[in-house]
Amino acid sequence: QVQLVESGGGLVQAGGSLRVSCAASGRTFSSYAMGWFRQVPGKEREFVAAISASGSRTNYADSVKGRFTISRDNAKNTVYLQMMSLKPEDTAVYSCAARFALGTKEIVYTARSNYFYWGQGTQVTVSS
Repeated sequence: QVQLVESGGGLVQAGGSLRVSCAASGRTFSSYAMGWFRQVPGKEREFVAAISASGSRTNYADSVKGRFTISRDNAKNTVYLQMMSLKPEDTAVYSCAARFALGTKEIVYTARSNYFYWGQGTQVTVSS
């Protein structure tokens, strides 16, 4: 089992940048595929970005492609989401998610149902 704690959210002006982090507990972080999702009140949680357990493959939602970058540091048990050129519509609670991926370390998972562990989320607010 893994526990996830996000940090780094906050208020930023449109066009600005922000990096959110997700720290995972446990000693097998490198065996987990990771993802970032976001949610605004009244809407379903939506996929933002994902990275394979190996870190070699990534996938992004069309709405953030070219602006957001997901990365991971397995030595620090942490996954990051670097967000640039932020827009007001990026305002949401950002949550990280994990899925044990032993034997499938090159697969990237983009569906909410693929993930079994979730963090509490961190608020990102982009002002216009």
